[in-house]
Amino acid sequence: MSSAIDPHRPDIKPRDSRFHEHIDTSPNSPAQPDFDEFRNVNNPKHGSVAAQAGYDEGLAFGTERRKRVERRLKVKLDGRFSILVVIYSECKFKSPQPRVPLTRWRSQSCKRPSQRGDAHASAEDVRRNYIDRNNAAAARLKGFEQDLNLTDTEFQTLLSILYVGYILFQVPSNMLLNRIGRPSLYLPAAMLVWGMISVLTGITKDFVGALLTRFFLGIIEAAFLPGALFILSKWYPKDELSLRYTILYCGNLISNAFGSLIAAGVLANMDGKLGHAAWRWLFYIEGALTMFFALVAIPMLPDFPHNTKRGFTEEERQVAQLRMLEDVGELDQDSREEKWYTGFVLAMSDWKIYILMLSLTACVTGLSFNIYFPTLTKTLGYGTTETLLLAAPPWVFSCLLALVNSWHSDRTQEKFWHSTWPLLMGIMGFIISMATQPTNKAARYVALFFQAGSYAGYIIMYTWMSSSFPRPPAKRAVALAFMNALSQTGNIAGSYVWPAKYGPSYVRSYGVVLAMFVATILLNIWFRSILVAANRRLAEGERAFGEHSDTAEQAAKLESTTVRDAKQMQKGFRFLI
Repeated sequence: MSSAIDPHRPDIKPRDSRFHEHIDTSPNSPAQPDFDEFRNVNNPKHGSVAAQAGYDEGLAFGTERRKRVERRLKVKLDGRFSILVVIYSECKFKSPQPRVPLTRWRSQSCKRPSQRGDAHASAEDVRRNYIDRNNAAAARLKGFEQDLNLTDTEFQTLLSILYVGYILFQVPSNMLLNRIGRPSLYLPAAMLVWGMISVLTGITKDFVGALLTRFFLGIIEAAFLPGALFILSKWYPKDELSLRYTILYCGNLISNAFGSLIAAGVLANMDGKLGHAAWRWLFYIEGALTMFFALVAIPMLPDFPHNTKRGFTEEERQVAQLRMLEDVGELDQDSREEKWYTGFVLAMSDWKIYILMLSLTACVTGLSFNIYFPTLTKTLGYGTTETLLLAAPPWVFSCLLALVNSWHSDRTQEKFWHSTWPLLMGIMGFIISMATQPTNKAARYVALFFQAGSYAGYIIMYTWMSSSFPRPPAKRAVALAFMNALSQTGNIAGSYVWPAKYGPSYVRSYGVVLAMFVATILLNIWFRSILVAANRRLAEGERAFGEHSDTAEQAAKLESTTVRDAKQMQKGFRFLI
C-alpha cells in the first residue's frame, strides 16, 4: 500500500513521526526529500514503488476485500472486548466512584449505641461514605463496622488506604502490560487476584485484616481500567475509539443505575445464611463472580495486533496492523532500541499531559455528585424503594446520551465541543438544583438527569487522551495510566464537598461542583489551543524527527514498499481538537 493520500478517503493522510511534539523549526533543518515519484499511485505512467514491486492491492483501503476483512475483524473485536464491559459493570469497579447506599437499609440489630435518629444517621452516613468500590459501602449497613469493632478514624483510614495503591500502581501496571504484551493473560490474572482479595475481605476479623485487603485491592484494581483503555487503543483507530470507550464506560453508568438494588437484595436475603453475616456474603458473591469472569476473559481477550494468535486469520491480523499504521502513519509497536523506561520519560516530559490531567481532576471533582446520587434523590421525599427506583433512569439516560455523543465524535473527529456541551448541560442541572427547593420535585428530578448526562463529556476526555499522545505505545500506556490515576484524587476532594450540614438543598455543594466544571472547560480550551498551534506548525511544513530504523523496516514490510516510502507516510499527522 502506498503512502499516497487515499482518493476514496481524503481525510486519511500520510502521517508524521512518533515524536510528534519534537518539531525542528530551525532554518538549517535538513530538507525533506522529494518522494513524489514513489507516491503517485494513480498515475498510470509512473505508479508507486509498491505497485511496481507487485504489492497485492487487495488490502488497500477502500477495496472490497479490505472492507470484508475489516467488517469481520471489527465484529470479532467487539464481541471479544464485550467481556470488559461485563467485568466493569458486574464488579462495580467504577474508576473509583462508589455509591452511598441509603442508611434506612441498616439492620435494626446492628445499630450502634451512639446512633441517633434515622434522619440524622442518614446525614452522618453521607458524610462518612465509602470503603470499597461499592459493596463495602453497602456492607457497613449490615454490621461491617460493628463486627470488626471499627472506630470512626479506622473506618476513614480504610476509605483512604485503597486510593494509595490505586493511584500509585496504575503507571507501573500499564508499563508492565505494554512490556509483557499479553493482555489476554495479564488482565485476567489481575482480576483473579482481585476476586480472591474480595473474598478474603469477607473473612476478615479485625481492622488490620481489613486494612491489608483494602490496600492490596487498590494495587490490583489499578491494572484494570488503564489496561482496558490501553488495549482498546491498540486495536481501534481514533475514528472508532470514542464509541468503544463509551461502551466500556456504560458498564459504570449501568452499575450506577442498578448496583444499589442488587446490593440491597443480597443484604436483605443473605443475613445469617450458613452462619455468615450479610455483608460477608456480599464480598463472597462479588469475589466469586469476578473470578468466574476472569476465567472467561482468558480465551476471549486478544493480545496486541502484532502478536495475537488465537481467533484471527493472518489476513485479519495484517488488516488490524494496517488500520493502526494508517491511523497515525507509524506501526503501533515500540522500537527494540528503546529502554524499558523510555515511555515513562517521554510521557513525564510532555507538559501537555499535566494540563489534561488537571482538567480531568477538576472534572472528577465536579462529578462527585455521583457518590451521593441516592442521597440527592432521597431529598425528593420518597421512601427507600421509590428513591432507588428513581435513581436508575438518570443513569440509563446518561448511558444513551454518551453513546450518541461518542458516535458523533467519531464521525466528526472532534473532541472539544463533544466534551464541553455535556458539561454545560451538567452546569444547567446544578443551577436548577441551586435555584429550587427540594419540595419542587419535578425540577429537581429533571436536574438529576442533566447532571448524570454530564458523564458523556467526561468520557470524550478519555478518548482525547489517546488521540493526543498516540505514539510510541509505551508513552501512550504511561500517559493513559498517569492521567487516570492522578485525576482520581478528585474523588478524594469530592468526598468533602457534600457534608451533611449543606443538606438537604446542598446549594454550597452544587456551587463547588459547578466551579469545577467551569475550570474543566477553561483548561480544555487551553489544551485545545495548544493542539491547534501544534497543528498549525505542522501544516506550515515543520519537520518532525524520523522514527527508528527497525520500526520503519517493519512498516515497509507490512506495506510491501520501501523504507523510504513508508517514512513518507509520517507526513500530515494532525491532533484531534
